[in-house]
Amino acid sequence: MAGSDDRAVLRRARGLGSAKSGVRHWWWQRVTAVALVPLTVWMLVLLLATAGEGRRALMVWLGNPAVSVLTVMFVVMMAWHMVLGLTVIAEDYLHHEGVKFAAITLIQVGGVIVGVAGVISVLWLALGGTQ
Repeated sequence: MAGSDDRAVLRRARGLGSAKSGVRHWWWQRVTAVALVPLTVWMLVLLLATAGEGRRALMVWLGNPAVSVLTVMFVVMMAWHMVLGLTVIAEDYLHHEGVKFAAITLIQVGGVIVGVAGVISVLWLALGGTQ
């Protein structure tokens, strides 16, 4: 009769045991969510302050380094949080390993593209961009 230790070893060998990365993923999802609370308030203040004023007003605000840093932090945290959340959805609801791998790869690549494009856009506007 196999003991509980033997079954745990067998489950890990079959890929049914802990992958040892769930806690880290869970932790980062919470960290990004908590960071996004004040950053989202910040972004709403920025957008409301420049609403109706046009692109030039936004560029003036983003010309302040503190405003640019907070805006870049918002973009990075939002992209990272998006990737973490969509990855969990793919892991939980896609059961074919090939489809799951492709979806997670696309999610990660898309997240990097969104994050980099957002940071470049903020920096472009902060540095004067094309007026």
